[in-house]
Amino acid sequence: MATFARPENALKRAEELINVGQKQEALETLHSFITSRRYRAWTRTHEKIMFKYVELCVDMRRGRHAKDGLIQYRGICQQVNITSLEEVIKHFMQLATEKAELARNQAQALEEALDVDDLEADKRPEDLLLSYVSGEKGKDRSDRELVTPWFKFLWETYRSVLEILRNNSRLEALYAMTAHRAFQFCKQYKRTTEFRRLCEMIRNHLANLNKYRDQRDRPDLTLPESLQLYLDTRFEQLKVATELELWQEAFRSIEDIFGLMCMVKKTPKSSLMVVYYSKLSEIFWMSSNHLYHAYAWLKLFSLQKNFNKNLNHKDLQLIASSAVLAALSVPLYDRSYGVSHLELGNEKERNFRVASLIAFDVESKPENREVLSRPSLLLDLVAKGVMNCVTQEVKDLYHILEHEFHPLHLALQVQPLLTKISKVGGKLASASSVPEVHLSQYVPSLEKLAALRLLQRVSQVYQTMTIDNLSKIIPFFDFPVVEKISVDAVKNNFLSMKVNYSKSAIFFDNKSLESEGLQDHLSTFAESLSKSRVMIYPPGKGIPKLGETLSDLVEVVEKEHKRLLARKSIIEKRKEEQERQLLEMEREEEAKRLKVQKITEEAEQKRLALEFEQMKNQRILREIEERELEEAQALLQEAEKRGKKKGKKPVLEGEKLTKKSLMELAVSEQLREKQEMEKRLQKHGKTMDYLERAKREEAAPLIEATFQKRLEDEKDHHELEQQREVDLSRQRHAGDLEEKRRLSRILENKNIFQERLLNCRKAERDRLRQETEERISNIIQSRKEEREAKRKFIYFLRTEEERQKRLREEEEARKLEEMERRKKEEAERKAKLDEIAEKQRQREREMEEKERQRREEILGRPAAAVLPKTDLSSAHPVEAPPTAVPAAAAAAATPGPAKFVPRFRRAPTEVGQALPPATDKWSSGNRTEPPAGDRWRDDRRPAASGGVKTWQSSREERRR
Repeated sequence: MATFARPENALKRAEELINVGQKQEALETLHSFITSRRYRAWTRTHEKIMFKYVELCVDMRRGRHAKDGLIQYRGICQQVNITSLEEVIKHFMQLATEKAELARNQAQALEEALDVDDLEADKRPEDLLLSYVSGEKGKDRSDRELVTPWFKFLWETYRSVLEILRNNSRLEALYAMTAHRAFQFCKQYKRTTEFRRLCEMIRNHLANLNKYRDQRDRPDLTLPESLQLYLDTRFEQLKVATELELWQEAFRSIEDIFGLMCMVKKTPKSSLMVVYYSKLSEIFWMSSNHLYHAYAWLKLFSLQKNFNKNLNHKDLQLIASSAVLAALSVPLYDRSYGVSHLELGNEKERNFRVASLIAFDVESKPENREVLSRPSLLLDLVAKGVMNCVTQEVKDLYHILEHEFHPLHLALQVQPLLTKISKVGGKLASASSVPEVHLSQYVPSLEKLAALRLLQRVSQVYQTMTIDNLSKIIPFFDFPVVEKISVDAVKNNFLSMKVNYSKSAIFFDNKSLESEGLQDHLSTFAESLSKSRVMIYPPGKGIPKLGETLSDLVEVVEKEHKRLLARKSIIEKRKEEQERQLLEMEREEEAKRLKVQKITEEAEQKRLALEFEQMKNQRILREIEERELEEAQALLQEAEKRGKKKGKKPVLEGEKLTKKSLMELAVSEQLREKQEMEKRLQKHGKTMDYLERAKREEAAPLIEATFQKRLEDEKDHHELEQQREVDLSRQRHAGDLEEKRRLSRILENKNIFQERLLNCRKAERDRLRQETEERISNIIQSRKEEREAKRKFIYFLRTEEERQKRLREEEEARKLEEMERRKKEEAERKAKLDEIAEKQRQREREMEEKERQRREEILGRPAAAVLPKTDLSSAHPVEAPPTAVPAAAAAAATPGPAKFVPRFRRAPTEVGQALPPATDKWSSGNRTEPPAGDRWRDDRRPAASGGVKTWQSSREERRR
C-alpha cells in the first residue's frame, strides 16, 4: 500500500493515473488511502477524495468498493462533519441515476436509429442468425447489454446507501430521502421484485432498531421529527405498492404503519389517516373482503366529515353513498358454517387482527377489540348519521333491501335505482387523498344481494314456485346464475330450497326445526303474548317498592356487597404485587439471557465469518479449476468432433491434455482449416470464371442478332410516330389560326385593361417604394443618432479615463519629486554634518599635536609608550594593542632625562602629573589621547566634541 505525506498527494496521484487511462490503479490507490488508519482525521481534502472515489466507482460499476469506501468515510466524519457524508452520498446516487438514464436513452436511440448496410435486404445475415439463436428481439438485446447493467448498479447503490444509513439518528433525513428515491425507481420502471426486497429491507432495519436498544446514535422514535420521517417513508411505501398493484405488499405496509404507531403509542395526523383508510379500502376491495372494505369507508367518512373543513356537500354525499353501498355489498350470511374448529380459531384471530387495523387502536387489549359484522355496521351507519348524507337513490335502495317486504316486486324496484347509481361517481374536488369514487363498482354485489333478499322473502311466503316465474321476477340474472347463488346460500345455511327440473319447479322448506325461522319461535311467541297482555291490561300506577317490604334484606345485601368489594381490592393488590415481582425477575433473567446470548452470538459470528472466508477462498479456487477443466473438455470434444468428421483422430490423449496444449491444437487446426478453405475457394473461383467465359461466348451472336432486329423495329416505330406528330401539328395549327381570328375582336379591350392594370400596379409600387425609402431613412437617422450618442459616451469615458490617468501621473510625479527633495535635503544635511565632523577632527588633531609637543618638551624625549585609550562616551576602557606592552617596556629600560613610573607606584604627589599618551588603535598611529588621569577633571572635553571616533566617521574615512 502506497503511503502519502498528505491527503492532497493521494488525490494528485489518482488524477495522474486517470489521465493516463489507469482507472483501476487510481481506484485502488484511493481505496487504500480511505481504508488506511493513518489518515483518520477529517479534512476538506477527504471530501474531494471521496467525490473522485465515487466517480470512479460509478464509471467502473464497482458497487462493493463504493460501499466499503462509504463505510470507512462514515467512521472518519461521523463525529466531525456528518454533512460531508450526506453530500458524498447524494453525489454518488446522482451519478448512478444519470448513468442509468443515459444508458436508457442510448438504448432508445439505438433502437430508433437506421443501422442497415443493405437497403434492399430486410435484415442482415448476422441479425437473422443472432435472432434465431438467442430468441429475443433487438430491443431486448440492447436493453440487456446497455440498460440492465446500469439498472442493476443503481439498485445496488440504493441498497448499499440504505445499509450504510440505517439506525443512525444523524442521518435520518438522508435515509428517508434515499428510501423515497428507491420507491420512485421501482415505481418508474415497474420493478416489483426489487420493491418487495426494498420493503423487506426497511422492515428489517426497524426490527433491528427495536432489538438493539443500547446502540449508539440510535434514532429515538418518540421524537416527533424522527417519527414523522419514518411515517412518511411507510406511507410512500403504501402508495407505491398500490400503484404497482402489489396488494399483499400493500397490506404488509399497512401492518408496518400500525406496528410503528403501536410501538410509540401515538396516532398519526388526520391527513395521514385519510391516506391510510383510502388505501386500506382499495386493498380490501381487491381481496373481495366487502365487510372490511365497508368499515374502511365508514372510517374514511368520519375523518373527512370531522377534519376536512373544505369538504363540500357534493363530495360528502358521494363518500357517504359509497360507504352505504359498500355496507350493503357485504354478504348476508357468514361462510363459517361447517368449518373446523382450527379454521374457526384462525378466522377469529384474523378478524381481531383486521379489526385492530381498521379501528387503529394502539392499545392492543382484548377488551378493546371490536367484533366486525354486517348488522353492527348497519347500526353504526345509522348512529353516525351517514344515512342523512347519502343521495335519495341510495336511501331508497337501503330501505327496499333492508326494511320493506315486497318479494315479487323487489327486483323491479331495485333495477332502476341501480341504473341511476351506476352513473354517479368521479374525482373528489375537496378530498385529494381519497381516490376516485365510482358507485358502479358496487352494482354486481348489489344485484346479488337483491337476488338473495328476493329468494329469502319468497321462501317465507311461498312453498313452491316455477322456474319461469322466478326468472321473471329476477330480470338482471339468468336462472343458472340464480341457481349458483342459491346453491352457495344453501351451503352456508342461509336458505332451504330444492330445484326439481323434471317438474320445472322450486320447493322452499322452512318447517325443519334446524331452520332459523323456528329456532326462536317460542321466545317470539312469548314476547307477542306479553305485548298483547300489556295492551289489554295496562299496569297500575301504585306498585309497592321492594325496599319497603324487605328492608332487612337490603341491608344484608349492602353489607355483603361491601365485604366483597374489600376482598376484591385486597386480591387485586396481591396480584399486582406478585406480578411486579414476577416482572422484575423476568427482567433480570432477560438481561442475563441477552448478555449470554450476545456473547454467544459474537463468538458465533466470528467463527462463521472465518469459516465463510475459508469456504469462499476454497470455492473460488475450485471454481477456477472447474472452469479450466470445463474449457479443456469443451475444446477436446470440439477437436474430437472435427476429427470424426474428417476421419482423423486427435494426436494427444485425453488424460494428458491441458488447456494450453488444447488451445495450441485448436489454433493449429483452425489455421489448417482456413488454408484448406482458401484453396477450395480459389479452385471454385477458377471454375466459375471458365463457366462465365463460355456462357458469354455462346451468347454473343444471339445478342447481336437481337440487337439488329430491335434496331429495325425501332426505326419503323420512329417513322410512324413522326408521321403521326406531323398530322397532329397541322390540326393544332389550323385550330390556333381560327382561335386567333376569334379573339382579335377583343384585342383593343385587352390592351386598355392591361394598361389600366399596369398603371394601378405602378402607382402602388411607387407608393410602397416611397414608404420603404422613408422608413429606411428614419432607421438610418435613428441609427446615426444612436452612433452619435454612443461616440459621445465613448468620448466621455475616454476623456474621463485620461483625466484620471493624468491625475494619477501628477500624483506620482509629485510623490517622486517629494522623495527626491527629501533625499536632496538628507544629502545636504549629511554633507553639513560630515563637514562639521571633519572640522572637529582637524581641531582635535591640532590639539593632539600641540599636546604631543608639550609632552616632548616636558619629558625631553618622544612618547614611545602609549597608554590604553579610554572612550569618554562609554564606561568600558579600550584595550591596548599587543605591541604597546614591549614598546612601554623598552621605553622604561631606555635611560633618559626623566624616568617613567607607573601610576600605581607613584607617590600621592605624582598623581596630578601627566602620563604618556596612548595610541588609538583605529587611527594611523599619530593620534594621541589625553592622560588617563585627566579624564575625571572638570575641564575635560565633552564626548560630542569629537574626542571619540564613531563607526560612521571611520566608515566615511575609508570611503574617502
